[in-house]
Parts: sequence; structure tokens; C-alpha cells
Amino acid sequence: MTSLSTGLVGLPGDAVPISYDQRRHVGAGDRDGSWMALSFRLDHDVSPAQLATAWAAVVARHGTLRTAFSRTSEPGGPDRLDLHEVGVSVGEWVEHRPADSEETTRAVLRRVLDAACRPFGEPSHRLCVIIPDDPTDSRPVAVIAADHSHLDMWSLLVLLRDLRSCLDDLLAGRVPGGDLEPAASFAAHTRQLEERPPAPAAVTERWADVLAADEGALPRFPLPLGDVSEPRPEVVEVRDVLDAVDLEHLAKHAADHGVRITALALAEVAAATSELSGRTLRAVFPVHSRDDAAWSGAVGWFITNSVLECSDPSPLGCSSALKESLRLGSHPLAPILGHLDRELSPPGMFALSWLDSRRLPAVPAGLEVQWVSAVTRTDGVMAWFLAGDDGLHLRCRYPDTTEARENVGRWLDAVVDRVRGAARPTPVPHP
Repeated sequence: MTSLSTGLVGLPGDAVPISYDQRRHVGAGDRDGSWMALSFRLDHDVSPAQLATAWAAVVARHGTLRTAFSRTSEPGGPDRLDLHEVGVSVGEWVEHRPADSEETTRAVLRRVLDAACRPFGEPSHRLCVIIPDDPTDSRPVAVIAADHSHLDMWSLLVLLRDLRSCLDDLLAGRVPGGDLEPAASFAAHTRQLEERPPAPAAVTERWADVLAADEGALPRFPLPLGDVSEPRPEVVEVRDVLDAVDLEHLAKHAADHGVRITALALAEVAAATSELSGRTLRAVFPVHSRDDAAWSGAVGWFITNSVLECSDPSPLGCSSALKESLRLGSHPLAPILGHLDRELSPPGMFALSWLDSRRLPAVPAGLEVQWVSAVTRTDGVMAWFLAGDDGLHLRCRYPDTTEARENVGRWLDAVVDRVRGAARPTPVPHP
């Protein structure tokens, strides 16, 4: 496996505003496993030099890839976190070999990305290439990775699309990226949020109510997880919930109820949660902040957190809860939650997400895109519904304790059973 070396050139430049979510992520300190990545296939006729040139054009195109965080200790006070523009050099390809006969290629990749793609990496992104040992398809596999502070899943697809476009330009003898529209800056998005007026009183009051329900913190998983006073090694489970046909059935039944498919699925999650725990479904709920077409081709962390509370577990009730969650997440969180710092994220925190890959940026066919996950430690539960052309999947990460394996496993079983039941092709009466 090889990776393209990068480094800083010159002194730090202008200061860049730090978003609320960046500050919380980077403020937790340098650590392994804080990156996001995807892989895709390259054509055989792409040379390492062409790939390096194309990647340099991508880095030049997206400002957040040319910024770096630093932390300064303040005498008698808290550390100061800064973000500055930096010059980034794209250097030579570096070969990475297994440390021993037992280390797999995936482990080597994670080791390289853990070292390079860290909150305080300079810079904190890396491009890797793997030559597969696969007689059926020997095309190289490229991996794009960066610390989460600089991107989200949408951004990774933008980077892939731009890299592929720059490679096409080079292969055709054109200037890489010359025909691409200018990319908006994530720093501009952060400034725009900072300049917005304060959230309405009703939004601030509702946030206060949400936090008061969990003793001033964000929602916790409703079943016991064991001792999670310290992060534990993670367990990751993936359940294939529905195939493409049953996902269409679920969408039809949602329309029969007059709601979106997300609301119908969450109604089943709420019912399963109530049956197992006797509690209302309450979870952190990520929402995107790409609320303008200008940000569709930008790279950055355009995801913020809201809270979902399904006190009425019916499809219509969960539809209303989703609308409220979007409303709570549509205002800058720093003025509302910033003073609470990291007290917001308690051990056992529960987050629930819905992602429809069909709504993400389209990429050229045949690239065999796959998400690459870091290995990390956790003290909470994160569940993702992933909808796509092949159906609906549920991915869950939780701490490796006896209680968590039992209770999160039971919850996953119940959720999958109920969502499958809701997708059965049986008539659903109109309300």
C-alpha cells in the first residue's frame, strides 16, 4: 500500500472561524480513529504522477483541506483553539508494508490513517492506493480520508467526484479542474452561521426542556449498557433490514399514512423502544446544514446535531417530531449550548441517524465506492439507518460490555422485526 505524502509550506496564514461542531470534535484532543474515509476503483491507465497532480488540484479547490488546527495553553485559563489557513505541499508516494505476517492490508490502512488524519494533523488528510490481490479485478483501489473536523459523508463524495473529474482532465490533456465551478468555502458557511440572529425564544426554551429531561445532558440509550464510565472497545453490527422491493413497500405504506418513509420507520423504532424499556424514544438526531445550493459542492462538516423525541409513537406523531428536530437543528448551536461545553455528551449517549444514499451527490458508475470505518472506543450507542438502491440497512456501534451486547442486541432485533413488519405488502387504511 502507498500513500501520498503531504505537509505544510510556510507559516500559518489567516485565521479561519471554527464551527461549533469542529470545536467540540477537535477540543476532545488528538486521537486515533477520528477520521472518515471512502475507497473506490481506479483505472489501470492512471499513473501515480497523474493521481498526485489531480489530488493537488482537489486540495487547492477546497479551502478546508488547506487549514490546520493548533492549541495554545493559556496561563491560568483554558487552552485556546485556533484554525489557520496553511500552504499544503503534495509530495512523494510512500510505501507502507505490514508490520508482521499477521497484519492485514486493512489494518495497515487504518494505522496510516490514524497517524495522518488526526484533529491536529498538518494537514489531516491523506490519499492512499492499494494494489489488490484479486485475479478477478486487479484495478488499484484508492482511499480518500480526512479527520472528521474537515468533512462529512457528503463531502467525501464531493472529493471523489472532483478527483475523478481532475483525472479525466489530465487523461484528456486538459488543466485538471479547469471546467469545475468554484467551490464554496466551509469557512464562509461558518461565518454565515455566526452572523445569523439569535434563535427564537421558543427554540431556546425547547432545548432547555430537552436537556432538563436528562439532567442537563443529551439523551442516553434507554436500556442498561453496563460500566461505560470510560470508553470501551467498540462493537459494530450491521443488519440488512429490507431489500429494494420491501423498501418500496415501506415507502408506499408511509405515503398511505401521509408521512415520509423516515417517519414510518421511526414510529416502529419508537414502538420497539417503548416495548423493551417503557420509555419514549429520545435520541440525538444529526441534521445537515447544506440549506443552500451554494454548499452542495462544498467540503466541510455540514452536519449538526438536534434531538428527536417521539412522545407520540404514531407515524403522524413521529412526522411532527422530525419537523421539530429539524427546527431545533436549523439554528446555530453555539449561542444555545456552547456554555455547556462537553457536559452535554454523557456516557451512554444515544444517537440515531437516517441517511438515504440516493440523495447524496452522484458519482460515476463502476467505481465500487465503499465507506471505510475507523476502529475506535466508545461509551455510547450510535445507530444509522442507511437507505439505498439495494434496500435498507441498520448499522450500530456500541461499547463492548456484556450488558450492551445483550440489551443493544435485543433492541436491534426488535427494531428490525417491527420495520420488516411495517414493510409487508398488506393494505394500510387511510387515517
